[in-house]
Amino acid sequence: MKIICIGRNYTEHIQELKNEKPTEPVIFIKPDSAVLPKEQDFYIPEFSEDVHYEVEVLVKIKRVGKHIKEEFAGTYYDEIGLGIDFTARDLQSKLKEKGLPWEKAKGFDGAAVIGKWMPKTNFKDLNNLTFSLLKNGEVMQKGNTSLMLWKIDEIISYVSTFFMLKKGDVIFTGTPAGVGKVSANDYLTGYLEDEELFNVKIR
Repeated sequence: MKIICIGRNYTEHIQELKNEKPTEPVIFIKPDSAVLPKEQDFYIPEFSEDVHYEVEVLVKIKRVGKHIKEEFAGTYYDEIGLGIDFTARDLQSKLKEKGLPWEKAKGFDGAAVIGKWMPKTNFKDLNNLTFSLLKNGEVMQKGNTSLMLWKIDEIISYVSTFFMLKKGDVIFTGTPAGVGKVSANDYLTGYLEDEELFNVKIR
């Protein structure tokens, strides 16, 4: 499986990082080794002093597809989830300044939290999902998929133009504003609507 991530998909997050608003989806990939094993704590890597949480709605692909038309994209997934795109922000900034790829800041071991999956039929409207991340019980990020620049089906169609999608692939659809640093002993909890889909202890 591969993890395909969409960057800069919420306007307020673009503004908080002082990035340029894209005219098409920004895509990057995490290796499968980036997935944090279930029930395992997240250990801050030695090479970073500024790791940030980024909560995101996830989609799990259920069959092979390429050049998928947007109107058929919904037939390629049955499950929705929630996760964290951990980012070594200090390392990412250094790499971006030099015009270098920033996979090291996004794809390191444990950098992808994938929570519990839920049937998409549990939700009335996938383009109006509320989700949030709490740090030590305090809401740090709160978003709604209605605020995405590119909606889920648009993302699937666009991504499949460049990469063949396969069963088990996971798409991270972007993070809202409110990203921030994690420290040892922090406790992160993620909610999709009112359902807790993950919790992670930081070491």
